[in-house]
Amino acid sequence: MFNRDKYINSPIDIEYELLFLLEREKVKNVFDIGACEAEDSIRYSSLFPNAMVYAFEPRADNIAIGQRSIKKYQRENIILENIALSNSNGVAEFFLSEGRPEDAGTEEWDFGNKSSSLLPPGEEMKKHTAWLRFNKTVEVDTIRLDEYAKAKQITTIDFAHIDVQGAELMVLEGAGSFLNKIKLIWMEVEAVELYKNQPLKNDVEAFMKRNNFVNILDTVNNIAGDQLYANLNYFEPLKIRAFTKARKRRSLKTKIKSFLRFNR
Repeated sequence: MFNRDKYINSPIDIEYELLFLLEREKVKNVFDIGACEAEDSIRYSSLFPNAMVYAFEPRADNIAIGQRSIKKYQRENIILENIALSNSNGVAEFFLSEGRPEDAGTEEWDFGNKSSSLLPPGEEMKKHTAWLRFNKTVEVDTIRLDEYAKAKQITTIDFAHIDVQGAELMVLEGAGSFLNKIKLIWMEVEAVELYKNQPLKNDVEAFMKRNNFVNILDTVNNIAGDQLYANLNYFEPLKIRAFTKARKRRSLKTKIKSFLRFNR
């Protein structure tokens, strides 16, 4: 059973990583790209109380759910944008996902709406998620990340969470030279081509290395997972080594999780 409120209010591992790497009170700008129903946006708005959270979601139905949740939690530091970040400004075809796995239960959580993409699904998608369907497309507005940042007078991004179903490099390409101003990036990465012509793990790693980012956390299995990248313009090697060692200290992790439970 998936409960939205429980998810929003329960600490998850990436929060521990972020609190170790960033000074909580000094974080000013967070980007949640591919925000879906804005649960993570709400989490980040609580984790970093002095930050503005910019959330991007192309699906209008997801936006409606996200707006209700933001209102419910009274989060005034979230800007929810009904737009897709990409490598160009304009309009693009957006492939809508829907469906429900047989073991999903009867709760209201929508599993099928979370795989929509600027890229069409590939043959591998059918093998791993036979219940997922892509029967509809819509046109969505797109904007480059650097153009958006310029319009909002954003000079740096402390943390970006990118989950856009195979279009992650399209988002990063759209950052242009502003990519150097993003301190941490947590993004979904695939090991197989779930979406047609998407970049795979090796492509992402090569792109990030060329742009002076180092991979400091990798959860990618033989299908997909997430990677955390630190910008070497902001993080010294000594800090990264300390991070690697600290992740092994379960007691420290427990302490931070306890902190999070009482500071939401």
